[in-house]
Amino acid sequence: MTDTEVLRYTAFSHDPEGGNPAGVVLDAAGLTEEAMLGIAAELGYSETAFLTAPPEGLGGEPGRAFTVRYFSPKAEVPFCGHATVATAVALAERIGPGELLFATRAGTVPVSVTDGGGVLRATLTSVEPSVSEIAEADLAEALAALDWPAADLDPAFPPRIAYAGARHLVLGAGSRARLADLAYDFPRLEALMRRLDVTTLQLVHRAGPAEFHVRNPFPVGGVVEDPATGAAAAAFGAYARELGLVPADAVLTLHQGEDMGRPGTLTVELRAGDPRVRVSGQGVRIA
Repeated sequence: MTDTEVLRYTAFSHDPEGGNPAGVVLDAAGLTEEAMLGIAAELGYSETAFLTAPPEGLGGEPGRAFTVRYFSPKAEVPFCGHATVATAVALAERIGPGELLFATRAGTVPVSVTDGGGVLRATLTSVEPSVSEIAEADLAEALAALDWPAADLDPAFPPRIAYAGARHLVLGAGSRARLADLAYDFPRLEALMRRLDVTTLQLVHRAGPAEFHVRNPFPVGGVVEDPATGAAAAAFGAYARELGLVPADAVLTLHQGEDMGRPGTLTVELRAGDPRVRVSGQGVRIA
């Protein structure tokens, strides 16, 4: 990190003490994968984003299109929502709000940044999502690792694996108290998630028709819990729409990080006729 400028931003909050912090390296040209992983590990945030020149033919406005790679302290991940928001805000502070285009391992992700009276807000558009079932044995292992009795699940939220750039296991908590009480077997859950190629668990409690509280264990990234997870929010939006839990046109509010002392707010927009999911939030630099 001595020779590389690593910026620190928080996403899904305008308070540096809220949301999810991410590292941002706006010029990663010349960095090897090992160097990027080393920077992410030294920084210790759940993810750090590294920007290089866009691939040929990506499109987008000149100077506003990039290749982006995301590293947790333990491994590269195909897509990270909060680091995308953080990166977009960091770029907007330097080249102005507007449209950006990111080439990620998961696919092309457009991002729009607006300035609302000095407060920057980024909206990413996910790759096309999908939702799949989870085997009963795998679900039982997940619940055992969480130490959650099956009776504590919300039957209105069938367990599924949802994807919108990364895979997330979605589980519905029957009460806010159940969601708040999170103390899991880190190695056991990590082993299951690696076998299933799952990035985080999206643990959800419904607070209203379009309002949810969420938490995201992230042991595969070397982090006990992610404070605000844009990729999981996008995956959850696809899940909620496919299972008919929300209308095809909907704006959902997700509250995350409250139980960690880093509250953040994620806005999820669904549009009828467009399978993609939009996730937006504020962002600010951490001094």
